[in-house]
Amino acid sequence: MKIGVIDYRAGNLRSVINALKAVGCDGGMVVKSPGELERCDKIILPGVGAFPKAMAYLNETGFVQALNEQVVGRGKLFLGVCLGMQLIMEMGHEGEKTPGLGWLRGAVTRFADTPGLSVPHVGWNDTRPVNSKAIMAGVPEGADFYYVHSFKVACCDSSDVAATCEYGEPFVAAVERGNVFGTQFHPEKSQHFGLRVLKNFVELPC
Repeated sequence: MKIGVIDYRAGNLRSVINALKAVGCDGGMVVKSPGELERCDKIILPGVGAFPKAMAYLNETGFVQALNEQVVGRGKLFLGVCLGMQLIMEMGHEGEKTPGLGWLRGAVTRFADTPGLSVPHVGWNDTRPVNSKAIMAGVPEGADFYYVHSFKVACCDSSDVAATCEYGEPFVAAVERGNVFGTQFHPEKSQHFGLRVLKNFVELPC
């Protein structure tokens, strides 16, 4: 099985590939061009950085069209990580309004300023699985995951939310709808429970 990890100049690719190997998947491959997605059984979009810049690159390089063909058209399993999860929403509000991939209804907004809490949210935080039948399977209530982000997802449909967390205010920690999954936390940096999430994704039937 080939799992494509998209290189769009915004992701920690080597950590993701190494984490896939740690859960028994030797088929992780870095995808540098849209055409390579044809060879992939599943797709991971990792990422750190700015929503507008990432969407501009994905559009300019043809990845948006290819992702829509492979994920929406063919139903390939997809996992967005951190910025990668944010990009699957309808709209990002980072600096300027920027349309996302629009696979899930909702928007990405900055954390509110809260006394005593710095933005970005960086570090370990306990996370609560909700609704999830797949990506968060086997993850207990309050499991710690590693986060690095200034912006958060708000889903229009609560059934899309697979996990929640709180940093001054509640936010969406993971999503799942059909063949599309996302985590705001970095599973590749979250040790035991992060590897469990990646293993869940790897073991989902294509």
